[in-house]
Amino acid sequence: MAGYLNNIVFRGAMVVAALAVAPTGTVHAANLEGVRVWAGPEYTRVVIDATGPLHYKIRQKGGEVLVDLPDSGFSRSFSDPGAQGLLRGMSHARIGKNLQLTAKVHPDSHLKSFVLEPRKGDNYRLVLDLYPDSATADRVVTTAAAPKAASEHSSRASTQQAAALLNGQRAVVVAIDAGHGGKDSGAHGPGGTQEKNVTLAVARDLAAMINRQPGMKAVLTRNSDFYIPLKQRYKIARENNADLFVSIHADSFTSDDAKGSSVWVLSPRGKTSEAARWLADRENRADLIGGTTLDDKDDGLAKVLLDLQQGWAMQASDVVAGNVLKALAQLGPTHRGYVEKANFVVLRSPDVPSILVETAFISNPKEERKLRDPAHQKRLAAAVMGGVKNYFESTPPPGTWFAAQAAQRSGVQLASTGKSTTPSSTRADAGVRDLHKVNRGESLGSIARQYGVSVSALKNANQMSSDTVRAGVMLAIPTS
Repeated sequence: MAGYLNNIVFRGAMVVAALAVAPTGTVHAANLEGVRVWAGPEYTRVVIDATGPLHYKIRQKGGEVLVDLPDSGFSRSFSDPGAQGLLRGMSHARIGKNLQLTAKVHPDSHLKSFVLEPRKGDNYRLVLDLYPDSATADRVVTTAAAPKAASEHSSRASTQQAAALLNGQRAVVVAIDAGHGGKDSGAHGPGGTQEKNVTLAVARDLAAMINRQPGMKAVLTRNSDFYIPLKQRYKIARENNADLFVSIHADSFTSDDAKGSSVWVLSPRGKTSEAARWLADRENRADLIGGTTLDDKDDGLAKVLLDLQQGWAMQASDVVAGNVLKALAQLGPTHRGYVEKANFVVLRSPDVPSILVETAFISNPKEERKLRDPAHQKRLAAAVMGGVKNYFESTPPPGTWFAAQAAQRSGVQLASTGKSTTPSSTRADAGVRDLHKVNRGESLGSIARQYGVSVSALKNANQMSSDTVRAGVMLAIPTS
């Protein structure tokens, strides 16, 4: 059902927006502040910032998108954002009193446009989203980075796009959030230890371990002592296309004998309240949720799609959290023997599996001493690393190093570039009779029926623990 709906949404998003006009009424000239571009694995977004509401017309003619802006100009000199993703560059011309922007785009791309009103001092934004067709998706490669302020984001997007679209082996991205920071010191231990310092030390250790592991990459929400608003923390994970978000904390209680680590995921109540907020916010709905925008869907369909994506993210969160809790139990007692649930703000990302780790009780003098110890901090990081790595080994995202390793364990050799994928010659008779690349809308059940095998045999052949499979994954088809 999820795959079927995503297929419908994907095809709907590919429809060309031939004409878009701002709301009617009195129109005042608005100047353009600049143009920004983000090239991701699913689409390329061009954002035109303006000082006021824009009266505009858009049309696409093959490899060009023309944006006509009556009575408009630039507040500052125009700067071509360059070639990124499906965008090949942008120029402008003055036609009488009108300004015309010409965006060179991939000729097989499809356009969708909308306007976002300002929030909290932001500009008006005219957003142009360029989507590839199925043929373009096999060819497109990001060729330039975004401005320096978003260099990490753009680099990640470029890597994922080039690898995922070319059957490469991209690294999974883990966003690590060191709790508290700056003016927010968090909890204090009886010996004066501050939670913000412990969480940063453990987060740095964890990031170093992840970056040493083949096929993994870490992104820190903060790498020094400064404050980040709670919502911004999970937004950083989404902006970096993270495969997982891990928030590090240290617990505290009024009694100094409380002890043990714990792992938390978002509660069902938190899921419901966040869904309501997301659906009610125009800017949220314009963001990609699991590769799909909700802004052009009616409320009923948007709610269903968001619910499906949240359900997947929460299920994955439970698996990761269980793995991490089991690993932490090897270091000492856990506060409770099960994964706990709460409506923590940092866990509210609708499409990134997210967990919060309480490393120990900083209010407990014995545990405070351990939390101060650099060797113990590394042991905590190693435990979290073990649980996270185990998750990606058992549920590898498509196009990743982990997916390639899983395929090789099943007797399938995946090419690192290009489209060719062939069985290993030394394992040709090892129970694998064919390969199948999962398309949008397909499920394990439909693939099993297509080849006349059972779902359990299909899962065993590909070492899968979940019944969910994502588009783009290369599955080994067993002989029986």
